[in-house]
Amino acid sequence: MVSEGGGMSGLLSEISGYLSDRANWIGEAGLINRALDHLWISLAATLLAAVLILPLALYLAHHRRAEFLATSLVNMGRAIPAFGIIGLALPISIALGWGLGFWPTFVALVALAMPPIFTNTYTGVLRVRSDVVEAARGMGLKGGQVLTQIEIPLAMPLIWTGIRVSAVQVAATATLGAVVGWGGLGRYLIDGFAQGDDAQIVVGALAVALLALLIDGAFAMGERFLPGEQKADRFSSVTA
Repeated sequence: MVSEGGGMSGLLSEISGYLSDRANWIGEAGLINRALDHLWISLAATLLAAVLILPLALYLAHHRRAEFLATSLVNMGRAIPAFGIIGLALPISIALGWGLGFWPTFVALVALAMPPIFTNTYTGVLRVRSDVVEAARGMGLKGGQVLTQIEIPLAMPLIWTGIRVSAVQVAATATLGAVVGWGGLGRYLIDGFAQGDDAQIVVGALAVALLALLIDGAFAMGERFLPGEQKADRFSSVTA
């Protein structure tokens, strides 16, 4: 813990000493291993959320169904805090024999990741110009072909943004898993508060922020490879 007279210089010295100690980087409780665990659960939760919610959002938006219900459910999901979901998942996990730690955290993160993905996907497909869709149908494309060849490519930038927002949000929230016994970077915050170790708290907070920025940057780079509107240009030209 930083001494009372140390101030900011004392804290910086503590942080420097913590980071310069090789023992704090390696091993099961090391910074590298905890960062990898944190990254893995964040990306796995986001991926599973996308797999579960994308088909529903695409179906409802393609058929222009249940807009009010979909919006209400998404808003309800956003209103429930992640810690509340962990609290609900914890007794279920224990009852099923899954124990503490990973499963309650994972379930909460999956639930947290769903609303942005659903909202962006649903909105992205709804925003596809109706004249382009009708032109595609006029050229002989069936419902599924319109969805995969027109609506999804045109909505992909917005869909990707939803996944990107979810991934960053999940990475930041995964720290709560330490409260129910999971590891990851949240351990630095929990253990730091318990031990009165300010340096450990700051290192943990900075590590979470850096990881979230790296995830966001990776998704930003991936956006360059998304299918562009040129895939639907031949249908747009029909309506010109």
